[in-house]
Amino acid sequence: DYQRVHVDSWLLFCVIALVGIGVTMNYSASAVLSQERFGDSYYFLKRTLIFAFFGFGAMVLAIKFSYMRYRVAVYPIILVALFLVGAVFIPGIGRTIGGATRWVSLGPIVFQPSEAAKLAMIAFLAYSLEKKSKKIKSFMVGFAPHIIFMGVVAACILYQKDFGSAAIIAFITWVMMFVAGVRLPYLLAMFAGVIPIAVMLIAGSDYRRRRILAFLNPWDDQYGSGFQMIQSFVAFNEGGFFGKGLGQGQQKLFYLPEAHTDFIFSVIGEELGLVGVMMVIGLFGFFCYRGLRIALDAPDLFGRYLAVGCTLLIGFEAILNLGVVMGMLPTKGLTLPFISYGGSSLVMSLIAVGILLNISTYKRVDRIW
Repeated sequence: DYQRVHVDSWLLFCVIALVGIGVTMNYSASAVLSQERFGDSYYFLKRTLIFAFFGFGAMVLAIKFSYMRYRVAVYPIILVALFLVGAVFIPGIGRTIGGATRWVSLGPIVFQPSEAAKLAMIAFLAYSLEKKSKKIKSFMVGFAPHIIFMGVVAACILYQKDFGSAAIIAFITWVMMFVAGVRLPYLLAMFAGVIPIAVMLIAGSDYRRRRILAFLNPWDDQYGSGFQMIQSFVAFNEGGFFGKGLGQGQQKLFYLPEAHTDFIFSVIGEELGLVGVMMVIGLFGFFCYRGLRIALDAPDLFGRYLAVGCTLLIGFEAILNLGVVMGMLPTKGLTLPFISYGGSSLVMSLIAVGILLNISTYKRVDRIW
């Protein structure tokens, strides 16, 4: 039993604030680079505004589309997502950037299919975990099918040299199964089994090994693999408590490579200081709180699992990016949701928000009273 209510306005305002910070900091971090590379200091700003426009449009559509209808569409969604993940290896469609083949190019549109695969995986898990809720304690019903399917999707993404996205999918799968009530010994066994696989993947890749060594001691190779991390530390140190002021940062001037993407939080630390850093962290924390509240208020298991997955997707990516930028995790090419430059990430994150906001309009009757 449920009653229709208005969307969660607190969550919506939180997301608008994060996107606003992202647009502002993208321009601040990329203006000089845009002028140097394209002869137009507004190049990345224009593209970010276009991405935000389409992202908010997709979010509005997701708000209008009842989350309950995803039950019917879940298999077509996951099949399309898997096809797009495989399409990166089709000549003429797949596009290689920075040595990694992770993008699909369709004329002027270039996007990263792994971002769509994350959302598709969340929808599939929510549907399957609800459908099997009465036998969720069973190894062959509640655990094995989800692990096998997760392994297939993660392997496809790992083949694109995208270790971060594969790790996010594995983590979300683990947490969603935990929330659904899968037996803890199975989940602990999965965790123990993933560790040696991760170690082998890191040991078998030269660039991953260099990233781990740079994380342990970036000054051993301060002009190579540790350069980006050291420049990030310098940015935070220079920012102090109140920062140098918007647009006044120095590390973005070709010291910090690609400052408008993965390491944009360093620019925030230098220009807005500790105050700006805590504001961004607080907004992400508040986002996670509202997302989990929406999950608790959802009228059915499918809505609850879907809300948990969407909240985890944004929250975990934010934690990983912040951890990398502040030197608490090895360097990994993951964007900061809503803030880093990147069309695929921004649009898919806003679609996830739209799904969350749609779920928030359905309140269980007992929760209302």
